[in-house]
Amino acid sequence: MFGDINIVIIIELSNSLAFFITLFEYLRNLNKIIIATGRASKNIQEIAEVPYDAVITLNGSECVLRDGTIVSQKQISSADFLKALALSEKFHFPMALELNEGVFVNRLNSTVIDAAKIVEHPVPSIVDLKGYFEKHTCCQFCFYLDADTEKVVMSQLPNLSASRWHPYFADINVKGVNKATGMEDFAAYFDLDLSQSLAFGDGGNDIPMLRRAGIGIAMGNASMAVKSVAKYVTGAVDDNGIEKALRNLNILR
Repeated sequence: MFGDINIVIIIELSNSLAFFITLFEYLRNLNKIIIATGRASKNIQEIAEVPYDAVITLNGSECVLRDGTIVSQKQISSADFLKALALSEKFHFPMALELNEGVFVNRLNSTVIDAAKIVEHPVPSIVDLKGYFEKHTCCQFCFYLDADTEKVVMSQLPNLSASRWHPYFADINVKGVNKATGMEDFAAYFDLDLSQSLAFGDGGNDIPMLRRAGIGIAMGNASMAVKSVAKYVTGAVDDNGIEKALRNLNILR
C-alpha cells in the first residue's frame, strides 16, 4: 500500500460481479471505492452485493451514495429537451431518455435494437417523450446517430455536450458535466484529495475522468484516444487489467 495515503479507486462499470467482490476484499482498507458509469443509478443491480461507497452515474450527471442519497444532480432543462426532440424529428434519429425508471425512446430502428443487445439491456419502450420528460427527472439523453450527424446536431445544442463509447450512439448531458465533475462532487462531499486517486476507464466518456485522477489508467482494450490521456495503460478488461495495474503499482500484493 501507499503507507498512510488515502486512495480513491474509481472504476468504470464494465467488470463482473465476482471481480468487484474480490477487488473490494483486497482494497477494504483504502479510503473510498467509487463506481463510475454512464448508466442510471438504479440500473446497476448486478453489483448490488458489492460494498462500494458511491457511484458516479449518467456520466457525472448524478452522484449517489450506496444508500441512495443523492449528492449532486444536473438536470437537462425543458428548453434543451424541446430543442433536442425537434432535432430528432428533423434529422430522423431515435432519441432516448435515460431515467432511473428505464430507457425510453421516441422511435425504434435497427440501431436501437442492436445497441440494446450490445449493452445487454431490454429494447427500450416507445413512449411520448415529452410526457415522460415532464413527469421524471432527466439528466441524460441518448442520440442514436453517427458521428457526422452528431456534429451537426450538437452545434445547435450549445447547452449540452455529447460523449460516445460506441459508434451507434452518443450520451448527451448538460455541457461541462462529465465523470470528472462527478469525481469533484464526491471529493467535496467526502473531503478527498483527488491527487491520490486512481481511475480506470476504456471508453471515450472516461477521458475526463482519466485526466482528472491522480493516476488515470486506460484499459488495454481502450481506443488510442483514451490511451493517449492516461498516465498508465494496463491489460484489457477481460485480461485482468485492473488487477495487473494495481499489482504493478504495489497496491495489491
